[in-house]
Parts: sequence; C-alpha cells; structure tokens
Amino acid sequence: MNRLQNKVAIITGGNSGVGAATAKLFAQEGANVVITARRADKLKEVAQAIEANGGNVLTVTTDISKLEDCERLVDVVNESFGSVDILVNNAGVLEEGLKPIDKFEDEDLARLLQTNTIGTMDLMRAVLRNENGERPISIVNVDSIAGLLGCGGAAYVASKAAVLGITKHTALRYAGTNIRCNAVCPGTIVTPMVAGMRPDNMNMDMFSQMAKHADLKVRPCQPEDVANLVLFLASDESKALTGNVLTSDFGSSL
Repeated sequence: MNRLQNKVAIITGGNSGVGAATAKLFAQEGANVVITARRADKLKEVAQAIEANGGNVLTVTTDISKLEDCERLVDVVNESFGSVDILVNNAGVLEEGLKPIDKFEDEDLARLLQTNTIGTMDLMRAVLRNENGERPISIVNVDSIAGLLGCGGAAYVASKAAVLGITKHTALRYAGTNIRCNAVCPGTIVTPMVAGMRPDNMNMDMFSQMAKHADLKVRPCQPEDVANLVLFLASDESKALTGNVLTSDFGSSL
C-alpha cells in the first residue's frame, strides 16, 4: 500500500478496461488520479467507484487524437496539482476485421495512427516539454503484443509498433535522468474494446496465421493483470527500469 502516495497520475482511456482497473489500483496506492476519455458519463462511473473507496480522482474529458485536448489536459492537471508524476498512455482504438497488409484501408490507418501513435506522442510531449530530468516522472505506454510480434491488423500493428519505438526513443533521450519510459504489451485481454470484434467481419486468413503462433488454450489477461504491471512500472520499485517492454499474456505467445 501507499506505493504512489501523493503522486499525480494521468491515465488515458480511464473509462473502462485496463484504464479503469489501473485508476482504481493507483487510487488505492495513494495517487491523485486523473482519468480521461471521450465519454464523460463513463468517466463519472469510474470516478464514483474510486471516491466510494476513499480515493482522490479528477475527470477530464479528452480526445487524445486532438492536439489541443492533449495540451489542455496537461494544463488542467498542472493547475490542479502542480505537476505530473506519472503518465499512463492507455487510450487506443482498433480497426475492424484484422485487415492484413494487402487489404488495409487508408481511413483505418489514418484514424489509428492519429489516436494510438500521434495522440500518445502529443501527450508525452506536453508532459515533458518543460522538464529537465531532475524531477522523477514515469511514463508507461500500454501497447499490445500486436506491436511487438505483428499479430494483428496491419493498421493496428503499425500504430502500436510505432509506440514501442517512441518508448525506446524516450528512454534513450532521458537515460541517466529521473525520467523513465517503459511499455506493457498485453496479449489477448478481456476488455469491452476487444469484445466488439466479430467473426463475421474478421479476415480469417490473418486470424489463421496469428493462431499458428499463439497458444489459444492459454487463458486471456484480465484488466487487473495488466494494471498490476503498470503499477510496478509507475512506482519506485522499478526505478532502475527504462526502455523496457514487458509482455503480459501468460506465455501464450512463447
């Protein structure tokens, strides 16, 4: 307990799934939690659950695909708490159907890159712009096994692989300072976003190729499993780690 006492943590996509689980866990560990998403009603539900357990939470409706929203979010947090200690880039979107490289659609690619990649980078820049490395900051990017191994639709893979690259870049940029950046790559995970995938619109050729390289009998992750890893990377327990990518899939991709 109290591993994040008085820390200020921004968690994007905090309205459900991994984001909500992470926000609740961080609040239990003493953090001042700032949760963001596009839908205010869902944020309110998570905030009420956190407050009912004695946690401190601020909701800021944010669309990270918009630069002005990213910058406004950081301004609001700085005005409210003075600084940002932890940034968890969890918000993300999927395309429909696991479209492979020979069938991806330009519209999907543009939309996924704008949110998953550019939105993540814009928010990181907004947090880091005036930092010199003296103050401890931990950035945790919730990525995907798709970005690490290529097992997903081409547009999604591209957007997530880019985030792994920027994770390594940021770690290198601030190596030797108190600013750290790491990533978590969940495998199959039970969240509302993934639950929306349907066999009738899925590219079965791509799914079959993915199935050859994964043990589908291994149980999927729950949001809380990923949240525990995010907590570790956000806390001082992992202060020696930067530029690392942790896979959370119970070994299904081995």
